[in-house]
Formats: sequence, structure tokens, C-alpha cells
Amino acid sequence: MSPSRREFLAATAALAAGSALRPGAAVASLGRPLGTSHRRDFTELRDNVGFFTERGGTIGWLVNGDGVAVVDSQFPEQAQNCIAGLAERSGERAVDLLLNTHHHGDHSAGNIAFRGVTDTVVAHRQAAEHMRNPPGGSAPEDQYFPTTTFDDAFTTDVGAERIHARHFGPAHTSGDAVVTFERANVAHMGDLMFHLRHPVVDRAAGATLRGWMEVLRAAVDAHDGDTIYIFGHAAPDQPVTGGADALLAFREYLGGVLAFVEAQVAAGRGPDEIAGMRDPLPGFEQYGDFGQPGGRNPLDVAILEVTEG
Repeated sequence: MSPSRREFLAATAALAAGSALRPGAAVASLGRPLGTSHRRDFTELRDNVGFFTERGGTIGWLVNGDGVAVVDSQFPEQAQNCIAGLAERSGERAVDLLLNTHHHGDHSAGNIAFRGVTDTVVAHRQAAEHMRNPPGGSAPEDQYFPTTTFDDAFTTDVGAERIHARHFGPAHTSGDAVVTFERANVAHMGDLMFHLRHPVVDRAAGATLRGWMEVLRAAVDAHDGDTIYIFGHAAPDQPVTGGADALLAFREYLGGVLAFVEAQVAAGRGPDEIAGMRDPLPGFEQYGDFGQPGGRNPLDVAILEVTEG
């Protein structure tokens, strides 16, 4: 059961006063936050479903006459702003549930702000485990962890809207979920979708570029040509929503990174030499160069995937 209206108001008032959490709690497991935008940027897409952008991974939301649902939570401060904005849009209705698309801090550190605002936090089983024990990192001192987990799928109704969360396999991590608002025909991809920017590939958490390509294909096949997809991140000045063509273009990019590395290996170049080739990928110049080498950089992960399996 979600909190009562009185409990909800008390919780949001405490958040506004800054007493509900410590700003340093639940630090992101990605080194630095991805993306910035205007404060309280609420955009409605279709049939009471929209997105919120401020700092971190894009938040999805549903506000209808019977309930409120949220997908991802950015960071604590941004989550507070999102909660306040949702209260304005919903007439201070409590949040029925919060869903996390995966465990990374720029999508889940703000969960702590939802304590006292909702009783239900949903995530894939592996994502919930990674929130508690981040691969290669340390557990947050204080966090609002998922109360409900699933392996393949989770379904619930919020008023007239049916919400599906589905896990299609390892990709960006081993616990990614696509969250679909069925009636609105809007799907939140989380970090399965980076639009025209190099993605984070969390191999320590089970990421695989080849698996990612399969998951993108499965996600497109599970929806139709009218589906609006919410992206986890986009390049500056690029939209954070789009159609199946954007997902398939990103899939081609992932295949392009793997094909590039495979060609270099076939030409007799070793991993260190390939890792030094940071220029933009031919055919995908919009993504820019690969930046500094790192364990989560797609080029470096592709080298490991091709040479080590």
C-alpha cells in the first residue's frame, strides 16, 4: 500500500527542508554523472506519460487520475525536485511505485528521496543485488533498495495504465529492464539506449556488447512502429526520446565497434595498439572520439570481448 496523503505531504515537506537525507548518500557507481539539463524539466509525451530531465539518467513518469509511477530516480537532490514536481502535477497524490531500470547511481541514487513517498520499489533481481553490492565499488551508506524484484518480467496496473518491466538479457549490465507503459505505448530504455554518444559498458556487472545488440533487437520486436522510446542518455542538444530507428542505429554502432576491433585483430594488431586508436569510429563520427582508455569505454570493452571472449 502506498503512503497516505498525509504521510506523503510530510515526507515531501521533510525533503524540501533538506532533512530527509544526507546529500552524500548513495553515491553513483559510474565515476561522474552523465548529462545535465534544466531544473524540473517535465515533458509529457502521450496519455499521461512523460519524462523528467535534470542531472543523471532520464526519469520517466506516469500521472493519471488514479495513481503515479516513476522510472529511475537520478540523484537525491534531483529526485527531490522530481517528487515536488510530481506532487504539483498529481494534486499531491502519493507515488504508487518506483521502478529502476538498472543499478547505476545516476539512475538509482535518488531512490533514497522516495523513502516515505512510496512503499514499492521494483527492479530486476540482479540490479537489486548490484545496488547492494556494486561490482568494483562499495555499497552506499544509506539507500532505499528495491522491495520487489523479478527475473524475466513484472506487470502492474496504475489506474487505466498497465506497466510492464522486462529483462531481455545481459547488455549494459546483467540486470537491465525495459519499462513499457502499454496504453501510452511509451517504453523507457534506461541505459540500454545512449543516443549519439558513447555508452558506458559495465563489464564488471555483466555487460556484453554482443548481448546488448541482441537486447536492442528484442526490445524493438517487443514493441510496434508507434512506440516512443525514452533514452537513458543523449549527446548534448540531442533528444532523449525517439523511435525504433534510433535503437537500431545504436545497435549498428555497437556492431561497428566490434567489427572495427575484429578487423584490427585480423590485421595482426595487439590489444595495446588497438587501445591507442581513439579517433572517431569511421561511419559513426557523430559519436566523437573514444576519449581516455577505461574499463567501461566501449572500445576497451570490445577489445576484451574480441580477444578474451
